[in-house]
Amino acid sequence: MIRPCRAGDFDAIYAIINEAAEAYKGVIPQDCWQEPYMSEEELEAEIQAGVAFWGCEENGELLGVMGIQAVQEVTLIRHAYVRPASQQQGIGGMLLAALRRQTSRPILVGTWAEATWAIRFYQKHDFRLLASAEKDRLLRRYWSIPERQIETSLVLSDRKWPNS
Repeated sequence: MIRPCRAGDFDAIYAIINEAAEAYKGVIPQDCWQEPYMSEEELEAEIQAGVAFWGCEENGELLGVMGIQAVQEVTLIRHAYVRPASQQQGIGGMLLAALRRQTSRPILVGTWAEATWAIRFYQKHDFRLLASAEKDRLLRRYWSIPERQIETSLVLSDRKWPNS
């Protein structure tokens, strides 16, 4: 079942993000890796900044989460993670489909340039990679991330984005 996450889901969201983010270790630049990947304070700040998490629940347990955030005239997909034991079962696709139905705005996704599995996932779901100059501009305009992360990330868009 896909549903909006509640305040009581905070610990599960935190655990899922950090379990699944272990895949980044040794893949993203070492100076961008930290443990935990996302602290409780960072997660709380993301929620306070307007990231609304949705989850896939089965038998009372959250198996995956994905955030959606309206920023200016676009919608961002943020922090999409599935528990490692539940990956490759369509959970991410179900979450993405549910979030896409929540907005009529163009959707943008930022991810690490070396996270090839994430890039393939979004491309499979009809997102397109944007040019490097455009991704830098978009990451600075719509995200609040460090310059080093901008250098090592990319942006994908859905078909609502101009020229995608």
